[in-house]
Amino acid sequence: MQDATRIIQENFAILAPLFIIQLILMITALISLAKTEAANGPKWLWALIIIFINIIGPIIYFIFGKRDY
Repeated sequence: MQDATRIIQENFAILAPLFIIQLILMITALISLAKTEAANGPKWLWALIIIFINIIGPIIYFIFGKRDY
């Protein structure tokens, strides 16, 4: 258990920016999904993809799910 804690502490400088980028992407995609009237598919499904498929989910939404009218 102490080894895992030590590894996390040593790699925190690398992991922290990734977590921040993931959080920003997720929040931005969810706000965009909430504001749009129509998406390519059900909105609830896109919300699940954005939330549960970490960094790739929001990117997939912006590429395939968002309709631009």
